[in-house]
Amino acid sequence: MSRSLVWETLETLAIALVLTLVIRHFVVETFVVRGSSMEPTLHDGQRLLVTKFAYWFSQPQRGDIVIFRSPVSGKDDLVKRVIATPGDRVEIVAGRVYVNGRELEEPYVSRRDPRNLPPLTVPEGKYFVLGDNRPNSEDSRFFGLIPRSALKGKAVVIWWPPATFALLN
Repeated sequence: MSRSLVWETLETLAIALVLTLVIRHFVVETFVVRGSSMEPTLHDGQRLLVTKFAYWFSQPQRGDIVIFRSPVSGKDDLVKRVIATPGDRVEIVAGRVYVNGRELEEPYVSRRDPRNLPPLTVPEGKYFVLGDNRPNSEDSRFFGLIPRSALKGKAVVIWWPPATFALLN
């Protein structure tokens, strides 16, 4: 093998590595669902494509499925649904979620948790998130509001296993 061919191969590999790292850090990343807190929407072991740039020019919206750093462990990533955004008043009465005084339509919830949550107003820069499987989800009812800075991205596609491929939101 000639010296120039070796150099070109190393140069190509270096560029590919740099591009991969940049894309993974700033653009998209794969996330593996762990547990049942988002059933029936998401299932344990599914792989999601997460856009990391989704909130560069816009804010998270009610209904978005987001990935964020756990406020409990500080190292694990969690997946939940945004229920209330800054300025919203949220409360839960007998398992029914109310945002700004109106019951939230939640066709993605198959089992409600009958517990209540007293009214709270979401402050600027924070988000109230819940899992779709309410009786089996540790979420803002337990660990509080999520700061904007903890959000890693928005889940947009279930890509694995192929039989469950779907666009989210």
